[in-house]
Amino acid sequence: MSLHLGIRRPRKHRAVDAVSQLRAENHLLRTQVVGAGQAIAVLERQLADVRGKQAEAEQVVVCLSTDLTERTEERDQLLTEVDALKARLAPYLAADANANKITVPDSVRDTTAAEDQATAPIDVRPLWEAHGIGPVIRIANAPDTTDSRTPTWVPSPDNETTQSLRVA
Repeated sequence: MSLHLGIRRPRKHRAVDAVSQLRAENHLLRTQVVGAGQAIAVLERQLADVRGKQAEAEQVVVCLSTDLTERTEERDQLLTEVDALKARLAPYLAADANANKITVPDSVRDTTAAEDQATAPIDVRPLWEAHGIGPVIRIANAPDTTDSRTPTWVPSPDNETTQSLRVA
């Protein structure tokens, strides 16, 4: 009967084991190289497609730029022609406006409609002036400031500002 206490002896490294590990690693690396080659081939095809599309886009941009230049020149010529035609037409428009003008004497105005009635100036005054009333709070009748229930903003009757604010 042998007694094992959970202590293992380290295995001795043999050359055969190292060779098999190196072969497995070599196989793994070759597989990675093949996969990388395939990925590179896919990326190169995509790059070729993108470069082709870029060349087409550049050609389209050149064509559009030429077309834009031609259209701009044509627009400028048409604007010049429109200005010349407006200058030639202006006297005819003015003569037509003078021949068909609508004249009303200065002192005559039809005010029979309600929306054409003249308005009075707007009376802008404070409400107490407009209605002849005084301020709502009279300082002369203010509550006693010594009372604890009186708000702090109420001035005392003997204060000099109270005398100036007092309304009779």
